[in-house]
Amino acid sequence: MNHQVVVVIGAGPAGLTAAYELIKRDIQPVVLEKADKVGGLARTEKYKGYRFDIGGHRFFTKFEEVQKLWQEVLGEDFLRVPRLSRIYYQGLFFNYPLAFFNTLSNLGLVESLLILLSYFKAQLWPYPQEETFEEWVTNRFGRRLYKTFFQTYTEKVWGIPCHKIQADWAAQRIKGLSLAAAVSNALLGTNNAKSLINEFHYPVLGPGMMWQRFREAVESHGGQVHLNTEVIRLRREGCHIKSVIAQNREKIIEISGEHFISSMPLTELIARFDTPPPVEVVRAARKLNHRAFVIVGLIVDRTNLFPDNWLYVHSPEIKVGRIQNFKNWSAAMVPDPTKMSLGMEYFCTEGDELWAMSDAELIQLATRELASLGLNDASEVVGGVVFRQPRAYPVYDREYRKHLEVVRRFLATIDNLHTVGRNGMHRYNNMDHSMHTGMLAVQNILGARHDLWEVNEGEEYLEGDKKAQAAQLIPEEVLIRTFARMDKLAFATAVGSVSGLLFFIATIWLIIKGGDVVGPNLKLLGQYFIGYTVTMKGAFIAFGYSFVWSFLLGWLFAYLRNLFLALYIYRVKKKAELLSLGDFFDHL
Repeated sequence: MNHQVVVVIGAGPAGLTAAYELIKRDIQPVVLEKADKVGGLARTEKYKGYRFDIGGHRFFTKFEEVQKLWQEVLGEDFLRVPRLSRIYYQGLFFNYPLAFFNTLSNLGLVESLLILLSYFKAQLWPYPQEETFEEWVTNRFGRRLYKTFFQTYTEKVWGIPCHKIQADWAAQRIKGLSLAAAVSNALLGTNNAKSLINEFHYPVLGPGMMWQRFREAVESHGGQVHLNTEVIRLRREGCHIKSVIAQNREKIIEISGEHFISSMPLTELIARFDTPPPVEVVRAARKLNHRAFVIVGLIVDRTNLFPDNWLYVHSPEIKVGRIQNFKNWSAAMVPDPTKMSLGMEYFCTEGDELWAMSDAELIQLATRELASLGLNDASEVVGGVVFRQPRAYPVYDREYRKHLEVVRRFLATIDNLHTVGRNGMHRYNNMDHSMHTGMLAVQNILGARHDLWEVNEGEEYLEGDKKAQAAQLIPEEVLIRTFARMDKLAFATAVGSVSGLLFFIATIWLIIKGGDVVGPNLKLLGQYFIGYTVTMKGAFIAFGYSFVWSFLLGWLFAYLRNLFLALYIYRVKKKAELLSLGDFFDHL
């Protein structure tokens, strides 16, 4: 048995994955979780036998080791679920991903044409630099579609105007989107029906089931998982952490360790050091913002209301952002088959008007809004419960990157601290990305030198068949470097010059050679090159004619070559865009 002690702060996906990887290597970790259950944001709450997924967590990944881990832990309890989700906007339901005729019939011909004109305008006069989310989307979809489908929902989620959200958030989370891809997907149906875009994995009793199994595995191999235990202090000596001090209800405990893996929010982590970091680091950490959300669980006396797993609500007059239909995730989430449970998700900021509402007020609001959408009658709601989730989403505002870099530089000086997960890195990672950081942190403890910050940085993250991704997700810059554009003028000049010189030299050689009959065959060129003879003057005439015709042919060849390669690059890009289109709102 390996006797080094590793303390894991946080029992969410990243922390529990790290703990699970440690027990596989015969290291018994100590996991400290301040909540009363494991799973973090990916936990499952219960109310009167109904299970509520805090956020709606599809299980999909391109990391083979993560997929194997899920299957290893859950086995037959890991379901495959068909996906259906739509957008509600201005009293109408839009298929998602966009379906051409459905969208056209809902928006109307005039509005659809205006959206197309707006798109063409954006292609002709795009923003030269994409610094904000608004500019990033407008360049790809046009301003009118941006305002129709993207602005209202995005601002619901983040609570700030789209022109204050950094474009690198979109670039990290959603790659290769365009209106052309949306229309192509809608008309041609190019999404692979077998891909995870239309199907995903899900634990039969919700995501909390996965993390409870992880906990059981850790504890069965000698590891410890302490709930209701909040880390209140980290004892630091220079560049090394010696121990953590934690509070479990009224009890204060201190745990020493050789390594520490933390998934707690960076703002809290920096504030917990007993020897405070430099003032600029503390100040930067305090300026890293988060978005919270409230989920109102409603029990409805209906067998079903709609066939979707979830709905996106874009209408600005409605406060709810997303509606989860848990019965359509797994029938076992609902104990009574004659009823159903919904998760009404409200995005907010801790302390704001929504966050401060009482549970009764929130249940009334959710009941009223559900009825206003025309989905049911308010009298059919027979129960409700409220769950609040602070620090749910790291916010990518204008200043976040600058502040995060200050914090990162300080953390890099601590030689036995490994930050992982969404909040532990202030990165809007997916669940499997968070798990991957936990895996790599354990490998680093054992001697590897992975840069955890590179996980989900600049990589194409799409659902679907890996072979299709490998063939299709070729970055544009790589294609451009591989198939460099041919300079038409330079190529034509080179071809013309070489051809002209060949005729010039051939004529001069015959003149120098001399003889009774000088170049009888070459004289035939006079039929094509007017005025040509096998003389010094004729050599220059041959050079001129040959240069001009070869120049034109060379220019045409280069032009066609560039055109065909441009079309090829465009085709490859669009295939990649089609794969990623279906994930846009899922990643908000």
